Amino acid sequence: MAENGRGLRAIARILSAIVLIVIGGIHLFLVFDGVGGTLGVLFVLNAIAGIVLGIGMAAARGRLLKVTTVLGLLFTVASLLALVLALTVGLFGITEVWTFTLVPETVVVDAIGVVVLAVTTISVVRGSRTR
Repeated sequence: MAENGRGLRAIARILSAIVLIVIGGIHLFLVFDGVGGTLGVLFVLNAIAGIVLGIGMAAARGRLLKVTTVLGLLFTVASLLALVLALTVGLFGITEVWTFTLVPETVVVDAIGVVVLAVTTISVVRGSRTR
């Protein structure tokens, strides 16, 4: 039974790493696609964070893995929340529209990411308690 739990945790970690890197990649693409100014700087920082967290999700072990999963979940929730705020009431003076490049896709990826990262975080935290 413990082997099955480790296998599922490994799959969850791989999926989490992929989602985090995709979120970072979307933001990096948007910078290269012409998003500039303050939003461009924030997107570059988001891209760096997503890629670093994705690599960390794949490489970290022990206590560092717990920290990485929690940070990855918070990052994904914050990314989705920022986009929803930009789509509704505006964020940092920026109002986003559904027809802008990759907005619908980003909402879907971020929402899936929240679920995947929540499962991974719970799995990693619970898995470390049973050892």
